[in-house]
Amino acid sequence: MTLKENRVYLYVIIIAAMSWWLAKLTGLDETERTIIPPHSPDYFSKGYIKWEMNELGTLKSKLLSDEITHYSDDGTTHMVNPLMFFYNENMPPWIIKSETGILSGDGKDLLLNGKVTVNRDKAEGVSQLIINTSMLKVKPESSYAETNEWAELISPPNRTTGTGMKLVFAKPIHLELLANVKGEYETK
Repeated sequence: MTLKENRVYLYVIIIAAMSWWLAKLTGLDETERTIIPPHSPDYFSKGYIKWEMNELGTLKSKLLSDEITHYSDDGTTHMVNPLMFFYNENMPPWIIKSETGILSGDGKDLLLNGKVTVNRDKAEGVSQLIINTSMLKVKPESSYAETNEWAELISPPNRTTGTGMKLVFAKPIHLELLANVKGEYETK
């Protein structure tokens, strides 16, 4: 092949070299790196709802939150006004409400901050129960909650207070106040 026959290839090489040179000259080949500040959100949602089913396909739990924000550095999810429902067969759901909450990156620990209220309505065979506390740590997978803070248990007309609490809200239900337990009970 002669130079005349390869003229098209020569033009392509010259154009490519000039394009490369112009890109270097103008700085277009440099990639800009954005510095992401630590603990910055990677996604958020307003009006968040999540349902979880058990192995039989019935509703196990439900989570509602006015707003959630997920952080990529530690995988935590921060919630505003979270409201959780835990369902047991043939019983009213346990409803846990707080001002804010932080779900761990692995989803196994939920720390509820501010005023926390746990409620189970009255039904056949079970009394109404209202628990007021703060700083409640919930383990959704095992239906377990605990706090080291003051807790108030109200099962009308009875009222019991104490410091520290452990609660299993799946069958068999277990509730324990840990220290400084005082009660006001109505007798028949």
